[in-house]
Amino acid sequence: MMMPAAEALALALNRLHDLPGLSARLGTPLAADDVVAILEEAARFAEERIAPGRVEADRTGCTIENGVVRTPPGYAALLEEWRTAGWQGIAAPEAQGGQGLPHAMLTSVFELATSADMAFALMPMLTAGAIELLAHHASEEQAARLLPPLVSAAWNGTMCLTEPQAGSDLSAIRTRAVPDGAGGYRISGGKIYITWGENDLAENTLHLVLARLPDAPPGSRGISLFACPKVLPDGRRNALRCGGIERKPGIHACPTCTMIFEEAEAELVGEPHRGLAAMFSMMNAARLAVGVEGVGQCARATLLAEAYAAERVQGGRPIAEYPDVARMLSEMRAVTHAARLLTLDAAVCIDRARAGEAGAGSRLALLIPIVKAWCTDRGVEVASLGIQVHGGAGYVEDSGAAQIWRDARIAPIYEGTNGIQAADLTLRKIPRALPDFLLLVEEAGAADPALRAPAEALADAARRLAEAPPEVAGAAAVPFLDAAGWVLGGGWLVRAAAAEPALAADAGFFLRRLLPRAGARLVEAMAPA
Repeated sequence: MMMPAAEALALALNRLHDLPGLSARLGTPLAADDVVAILEEAARFAEERIAPGRVEADRTGCTIENGVVRTPPGYAALLEEWRTAGWQGIAAPEAQGGQGLPHAMLTSVFELATSADMAFALMPMLTAGAIELLAHHASEEQAARLLPPLVSAAWNGTMCLTEPQAGSDLSAIRTRAVPDGAGGYRISGGKIYITWGENDLAENTLHLVLARLPDAPPGSRGISLFACPKVLPDGRRNALRCGGIERKPGIHACPTCTMIFEEAEAELVGEPHRGLAAMFSMMNAARLAVGVEGVGQCARATLLAEAYAAERVQGGRPIAEYPDVARMLSEMRAVTHAARLLTLDAAVCIDRARAGEAGAGSRLALLIPIVKAWCTDRGVEVASLGIQVHGGAGYVEDSGAAQIWRDARIAPIYEGTNGIQAADLTLRKIPRALPDFLLLVEEAGAADPALRAPAEALADAARRLAEAPPEVAGAAAVPFLDAAGWVLGGGWLVRAAAAEPALAADAGFFLRRLLPRAGARLVEAMAPA
């Protein structure tokens, strides 16, 4: 059976990353026992308070009538419990009511929450991203005013980027912001696919909107960032509304909204025409969090599959004892552990960068596209394996296995598709930071003799792609990133097994049965287009 998530998270943070030592350098010291206690309580909250309503919330979904969005009935009480428990502010600045703990703790808590119910957890995920953005780019006065209600989860935050003609190409944004003559701005335009853009849970919703000022230069250099609340400080409803909610295969309990701004009142965040750079703070936090969503769905699918396989008797014995089912369960466990360890490497890099550790920022930049893409692809695959373990019972909704696959499928699309993440890695990140990438690969290769040859092949491919024309590097991008995930994830799993023998079987299975996929993907990456 798979190691409990809270135990696996604590193992990685305490014994592989020395989070207690890092937290002391950050000025918010945590003992190893503190890390364990927080994660155990977060796991208890996730399993006892969030998870029980997951299936019913999915079946109920969201509705809209006259612009009013109704979410599943149990969510209001659940959000209040989340707020009262203080989970939203675990890594937020203490000056604005947060606990100021390392980002790695927030990442770990979010894995537990999104595994319990991805649709619900999307609201605190995006709110955490809004907190991250405002903490780094808002003025001191704005931070003092806007952060406390977000940190307390009284408000939720959104990212308003996408428009019908501007999906991944944000330079095509048309939403306009016009000065109102009193220091503020009026925003007009439409945004689509806005997660939790309208809801009946939070007291207020703060939309972080990309828009163009009248004097904006063309392209991405002409984009500014604005904070636009649903409810204004004097209690009036702002001039924005939800024009509709999307019908989707999964995350039914999370409203995905079309938002219409009709001269809505807003304030500028940061410098004019520099909004995209500021928004990347939220986008990078969200990309890591989406990778964690992949891990959470891996973990949930594995738990369901293991329980079913242990109880389902065919031919006089539980199906878990049949070799092919055992193979699938072993793959699910090994991939879940490897993906979790990759996300924690990135999360800890955030904290190391904040502690002033040299090289942490570059390592993080390299890891973000790998974590986002590799972990979300694995989330879909592991969820699909979970359905297969259940057989026919998995393809009907009663088992809950199908919901995990439906929910997980959005993650490879969210926050820049996985193809965009791969192109970012091969076309931008590796040419700029090849030595740092080679160091990552060298670390993985040193973890076990079985990793040495795949790591060397990955390093050789990186050197070649760093010098390759854009068309060649772009064509190789997706299989190359996938190979990097198998090598780096395998390296972490081996190191974890060295620290905790209970993971030895999972690490051995990974090296024997899964690591060869890295070589196959590199052959694909380096083949002529």
